[in-house]
Amino acid sequence: MQRTHDTMMNPPIEELLDRVDSKFSLVTLAARRARQINSYFSQLGDGLGHMVPPQVSSVARKPLSIGFEEIAADKIRRVEPSEIVDEAADASDETVDATADAAEA
Repeated sequence: MQRTHDTMMNPPIEELLDRVDSKFSLVTLAARRARQINSYFSQLGDGLGHMVPPQVSSVARKPLSIGFEEIAADKIRRVEPSEIVDEAADASDETVDATADAAEA
């Protein structure tokens, strides 16, 4: 009978590392998301509503734990800066095409 050990970390670090490239990527992604969640909770009373709320229902009270749970649930992922630039370039090409079509009409 296999015995599992309880850890302080839930979800387990091994499960989280399967979702990202490296430990550094995991820490960076989780820390960035924890800051976003913290900002969301701090601006709730202001009614601004421009921050993304937590994407998982959690009993955790700490933003970093919620961030780890979101990573484990595949609700957030790391996007390479080159992917953002490529998407922006594709969008600007479509805008140029639409402007050219409007100018011809």
